[in-house]
Amino acid sequence: MNKLILTTAALALAAGAAIAQDKTVRMGTEGAYPPYNFINDAGEVDGFEKELGDELCARAELTCEWVKNDWDSIIPNLVSSNYDTIMAGMSITDERDEVIDFTQDYFPPTASAYVAAAEGVDLEGGVVAAQTSTIQAAHVAESGATLVEFATPEETVAAVRNGEADAVFADKDYLAPLVEDSGGELMFVGDEVPLGGGIGMGLRESDTELKEKFDAAITAMKEDGTLNEMLKKWFGDDTATY
Repeated sequence: MNKLILTTAALALAAGAAIAQDKTVRMGTEGAYPPYNFINDAGEVDGFEKELGDELCARAELTCEWVKNDWDSIIPNLVSSNYDTIMAGMSITDERDEVIDFTQDYFPPTASAYVAAAEGVDLEGGVVAAQTSTIQAAHVAESGATLVEFATPEETVAAVRNGEADAVFADKDYLAPLVEDSGGELMFVGDEVPLGGGIGMGLRESDTELKEKFDAAITAMKEDGTLNEMLKKWFGDDTATY
């Protein structure tokens, strides 16, 4: 594991000059985690992070374009310079920070939660679905439950609906609208679990100038209240703010 992290970090350093030579900043996202990011009916990237990313680029006076990438390869492909940033609902963790760098958080630390199709499911000894390579999957693996991992968040919820898993564990903000729209088919169970250090933008460790520009833009949005307005627009008035 340590060898893999060191190798990936070395690739990130080697790719460092790419952003200086390319006037367009390529913003990587999954496009499959509403309301953070998703593909709309026009086939375009949309969501909270799309709106936020566009505003950050405007404030930093950068020309940006969006690139969709599957979650399970989103960090390796950043390191390989397929794009220059990650805005994909990615929580800031120590393990990820060994491979890539992060801006300050643009979404405060929030709760993860369990959703099931019935009350009384065994969250410690049962089967729990989570998206692969997430902090939720790591938590389930350490909880004693049987972890089943899926490439996309939609598949984790489908596993509960079809009986493959007893519950799904994910960001509460992602699960809440699904529960609300399920007509009682899905429900929150168990306690909420605080995980991660908030959500930030991922960058190659060598792209210090780009990180400084985005950090300055995030700070400005926190100070003038526009980030809080955007958070409430996409996640409701009860969401955590700055």
